[in-house]
Amino acid sequence: MLDRLMRLSRLSVPLLALLAACSGPAGQSAAQPGQGPGAFGSGLPLPETNRAPPANFTTMKMSFAPIVRRAAPAVVNISSRRIVRTQVDPFFEFFGGGFGVPRARIEGSLGSGVIVRADGVIVTNNHVVEGGQEITVSLADRREFPAKVMLADPRSDLAVLKIDTKGERLPVMPIEDRNDVQVGDLVLAIGDPFGVGQTVTNGIVSGLARTELGASNFSSYIQTDAAINPGNSGGALVDMNGNLLGINTFILSRSGTSSGVGFAIPAPLVRRVVEAAVGGGRTVARPWIGARTQTVDAETARSLGLDRAGGVLISSLYPGGPAANAGLRAGDLITAADGQPVADQGALNYAVATHRPGETLRLEVRRGAGVGRTVTVRLEAPPATPPRDERTLAGRQPLSGATVVNLSPATADEYGLDPLVRGVLITKVSGIAAQLGFAPGDIVRSVNGRPVATTAELAAAAQRPQGGWSVTIDRNGETVTATF
Repeated sequence: MLDRLMRLSRLSVPLLALLAACSGPAGQSAAQPGQGPGAFGSGLPLPETNRAPPANFTTMKMSFAPIVRRAAPAVVNISSRRIVRTQVDPFFEFFGGGFGVPRARIEGSLGSGVIVRADGVIVTNNHVVEGGQEITVSLADRREFPAKVMLADPRSDLAVLKIDTKGERLPVMPIEDRNDVQVGDLVLAIGDPFGVGQTVTNGIVSGLARTELGASNFSSYIQTDAAINPGNSGGALVDMNGNLLGINTFILSRSGTSSGVGFAIPAPLVRRVVEAAVGGGRTVARPWIGARTQTVDAETARSLGLDRAGGVLISSLYPGGPAANAGLRAGDLITAADGQPVADQGALNYAVATHRPGETLRLEVRRGAGVGRTVTVRLEAPPATPPRDERTLAGRQPLSGATVVNLSPATADEYGLDPLVRGVLITKVSGIAAQLGFAPGDIVRSVNGRPVATTAELAAAAQRPQGGWSVTIDRNGETVTATF
């Protein structure tokens, strides 16, 4: 997806986050402190629970085995293979007789997955199967099945697979999407790290609502100290009832192995993606709030007269959008969503993403120095206005070979951009456009000083050179003008 190509690195701590299915480490930022109950939230007390530490040595000797027996049969191994063709340098191949003939090599990845429906529906991480041409699922009893991708959602890093069970009912792990998960809750991580077979590790929930990690647009990760290692990606984070609390996704580590800081995609988002796949969707239909927002950091908090950072400030609204229709205004501060504190934009995005279009979201909002109030927003699918009008430019001009689309809230959401941005987005490049340095993610603003708002205007402007071309684009938030 385009958001991967254009996402800026937000590393501030020299830690390596490993997508656990990959053999090499990939960088991630350090986890941000979680927001506790009451921080810019509703202030409601936590629900009463029966949680208690071990009472004595006898209870400390109790086993997780009953939970494992119930949960482990629903955890599978997933292997993905693809053939990659590479062009060999003809100079070196000349002496070996190959003379630049393309060579094929096989790339593979290994990960885990969780059976969530008895008819063979399995959820895993998208990065485990992305680009895979042959996907094989191995059950806990070692039987193997070819699998097909029902839905791949790179933005949440989730994918839903299907295997043909010939009518056999498989063991499943119920998706537990309750909202009373607390730091300190006991959990198990079940997966297939290192390809040695199914393993189980235990730990606790060590953090909640970890959002500023740069790994997904919509996740509010569960942090755990249960050991997660290469191959655990797509495996299950399990609660003490044997239910799926989250999908283990990546770790932060200097060594490349578990250092006790692992992250799982929470079950509510997992359920949302699985429901979309089972319902026949090829993509996840996400709603939007219809507002441009910004995280309230310490500096912004001081300018607003707040005593602490946190929350999300509305900077502008889409006319006729959900937020505007609910009576929200620019300058309103969102502090909680559905009773959960909103620490930053990631937390708000996650709250919205776990809903379907047409559902309502309860926001706690503070306006100026006034008392906070609850506003109910009816969420809608982002509008595709103007229409997408995708086209590939051609002819003797700098943008020849570029595929472009009109930006609307719908296409901006698809590519992870500011939902209120306008212009013409480059989604693919080849030919002259690639040679001249244009890239996916560039937003074309003008050609020869002539503003362009649609693909049709861009195509017309690019065909009218004035002794050359001057093209202005936005790239990663910066405006660049190039002359050809």
